[in-house]
Amino acid sequence: MTDKLRKKKKRKKKNYLLRLLVIIAIGVGLYFLITSELFDIDSVKIKNNNYYTVEQVKDKSGIKIGENIFKLKKNEIKDKLLKDPYFANVIIKRKLPATVVVEVTERTEKAAVIYNGAYIIIDSDGMVLRKASAEPKITVIQGLTVKKAKEGKPLEVEENSILADTLRMLKSMESSDLFFKKIDISNVIIKAHIYDELICEGTPENLSQNIKNGNLETALYEMYSKGIKRGIIKVGTDNYCSFDPNVE
Repeated sequence: MTDKLRKKKKRKKKNYLLRLLVIIAIGVGLYFLITSELFDIDSVKIKNNNYYTVEQVKDKSGIKIGENIFKLKKNEIKDKLLKDPYFANVIIKRKLPATVVVEVTERTEKAAVIYNGAYIIIDSDGMVLRKASAEPKITVIQGLTVKKAKEGKPLEVEENSILADTLRMLKSMESSDLFFKKIDISNVIIKAHIYDELICEGTPENLSQNIKNGNLETALYEMYSKGIKRGIIKVGTDNYCSFDPNVE
């Protein structure tokens, strides 16, 4: 009985050692496989970019062709890209055996705030994207008292509520064909310039309402058809609009 137990224990030890050797062999094989050239990055695909080119996003990511795909530090690359204010979100995926996919969500330039002779470019949430010396081809906002403008941070102004209302008004323009060249918010009644001398006057709330219901677009279309490029459209409550051909 004792001999049988001894033989049984020996067989168990042999089986254990055999399984251990198999596991080690598989592990070594997997190591050499995943570190082989088969998994060296040979392609980086960029998706949903608009402001930056594909090559610019690749350069900013720092992903290197020839690097092993399993050594790719996705979180570090994501954090690096998110330091750029134009990126709202970044998703990085491995597509085996050798492709990396970078999906970006970009912030869009919505307005430019005049400050110290320059332009602070912001998105629809008031996030500062960059500063420019030349006037950009987006709506220019003047009349704000800027307290702090740091890239990647919300623009800080004394007239926060007016800025928020104005940005909401600009958002309401996205579904229409309207574009304001310049908005002066020096007073409670803002002046939104279609042309230099064709101006809409009203509160941001009233302008937004008349943009959403199509009243302002209809009024402007009638003026365009008549060749009118000068005057003031006064926008009030209850869908009220009036036109004054005289510009101060």
